[in-house]
Amino acid sequence: MGSTMTEDFNVRLVEDVKTYTPDPQYKKNAWMGDYQKAYNDFLADKDGFWAKMASELEWIRPWTSVKEWNYPYAKWFIKAQLNITANCLDRHVKGQRRNKAALIWRGENGAERIFTYQQLLGKVMRFANALKKIGVKKGDRVCIYMPLVPEQMIAMLACARIGAVHSVVFGGFGSAALKMRIQDASAKVVITADIGMRRGKTIQLKSIVDEAIVDCSSVEHVIVLRRQDPQIDLRPGLELDFREIMAGAPQECPAEVMDAEDPLFTLYTSGSTGKPKGIVHTCGGYMVGTYYTSKYVFDMKDEDIFWCTADPGWITGHSYIVYGPLAVGATVFMSELTPDYPDAGSYWGLIEEQKITIFYTAPTAIRMFMKLGEIWPNKYDLSSLRIIGSVGEPLNPEAFEWYYHVIGKDKIPILDTWWQTETGMHMITTMIGEPMRPGFAGRPIPGVEVDVVDKDGNSVPPGTGGLLVVKSPWPSMLRMVWKDDARYRVYWETLKGVYTVGDLAVKGKDGYIMILGRSDDIIVVAGHNIGTAEVESSLVSHPAVAESAVIGKPDELKGNSIKAFVILRVGFSSSDKLRQDLMYHVRMTLGPIAVPQEIDFVDKLPKTRSGKIMRRVLKAKEMGMDPGDISTLEE
Repeated sequence: MGSTMTEDFNVRLVEDVKTYTPDPQYKKNAWMGDYQKAYNDFLADKDGFWAKMASELEWIRPWTSVKEWNYPYAKWFIKAQLNITANCLDRHVKGQRRNKAALIWRGENGAERIFTYQQLLGKVMRFANALKKIGVKKGDRVCIYMPLVPEQMIAMLACARIGAVHSVVFGGFGSAALKMRIQDASAKVVITADIGMRRGKTIQLKSIVDEAIVDCSSVEHVIVLRRQDPQIDLRPGLELDFREIMAGAPQECPAEVMDAEDPLFTLYTSGSTGKPKGIVHTCGGYMVGTYYTSKYVFDMKDEDIFWCTADPGWITGHSYIVYGPLAVGATVFMSELTPDYPDAGSYWGLIEEQKITIFYTAPTAIRMFMKLGEIWPNKYDLSSLRIIGSVGEPLNPEAFEWYYHVIGKDKIPILDTWWQTETGMHMITTMIGEPMRPGFAGRPIPGVEVDVVDKDGNSVPPGTGGLLVVKSPWPSMLRMVWKDDARYRVYWETLKGVYTVGDLAVKGKDGYIMILGRSDDIIVVAGHNIGTAEVESSLVSHPAVAESAVIGKPDELKGNSIKAFVILRVGFSSSDKLRQDLMYHVRMTLGPIAVPQEIDFVDKLPKTRSGKIMRRVLKAKEMGMDPGDISTLEE
């Protein structure tokens, strides 16, 4: 791996990168002001470190031991009992935060809704009782397919309240992607809305659900949040109105007693082969990991107003819109608005108006802001900002510099965070107050051990590319891949004894890590993991397509765009119309995020003798690069 990088590149990476150090007040006032001391304390007593973090939360029954590690399976906070919603809601309502804003929501049409901790708890308990009334029990699985509205958060927390396992599906996915996730989880209930709003257009979510639940025998009810006027009709027996079932439900709903290792949710992430993987996170460890990182990485204080621009359909929204910030007792801001609608000042206007103090967004958005110029952010007063962050893919040095100078005004710390659906929480970043290096995410946070290794698992020297690995278990790690243990074991058995991330990285002499991108068949488009296999399956399901291969290509705005190579069936010929038809087909089955930007019609695809498509050969040819070892190529 390292041999593909030139000596000049290595030297530049390690030696020539600028360093920016935030105002010393940041370090002085941070919850975790001394990174090195905190990291050394963790290494000296790993279980003790996590026990200390967990003890800041409320438990129904304490743990007998912090962890059990039977490689490659971990259990955390053994025999402990808890309910995550009691920590996210009840413990604040019992204290001084009862009337503090938990959630501020802004819709596309300018509507604003504010929920105090007491009001949010009331809504969650009512909806939890409504779910119980229709037969949802502890351990049942509930699919949530909703737009970015408060009811999405209420539905998630209500499931957690009663011990139902939620599976949130991003509202941008199409019917085929939704159906697969409903069927795989055997969801008993689907919670949706009639429409979503995006850039002034309405997205018909309910009709996508109607199509998806055909042949889903597990689904007993569909709960619909009706936003349109006049209201759509619901099918009696099967479909229920979100607000109506809540209105008739009792106000009090005690939190279900959950074991620390009981599943909290399943979230599907794209795999490099076959169908998406159902990543399972558990109640105790996930709660501790998201609480710890929300408080100590984001340095969340009581007066902060925190805006993470993700959607709860992705892990970022689970961890840093819902569970982490609420466990800390923060005020969370949520909005349906996109960064360029109604104009390119929409986000900056919201920061000014809401006095946002911590802003967490994707490199795609930052690159889009760069392209539109400083004129937009300069129209607004962004002086409330205290911390800015990025998530979803590597923040390239140019985007870092723009973010730091234009939005951060040369003084605000940037948290360039590396983590995954599987890790549940931040793993690598530059802790508040520490020197920042553009292009480098930073160092492992206290509580996490990472390294960059070669294909045999040996540490590589600074400046050499290698595989990013996590060397020991952490509380919010995935516990299983739903119904597929073999795919879980791949994470820990690709290299013996360590968790293999699937990313390439390079380490500087100071231990700072730069993420170079995926080492497998995942394409990161605008911060979203898209599996090549999913897009290829969608294309092949079109009657004109015999075979397809998909690659990612660098894209100035999205990080990567998708390019497809398609072999047509006999009787079909290439045309611009067919190209458009195929793009539309992917849009309807998988959703807009997975649509290829380019489609080439080809006669053959590069394959190994065993028939595996060699996507890296296609990619190398596309990029004008050396394809490397092609000894296994069929021809």
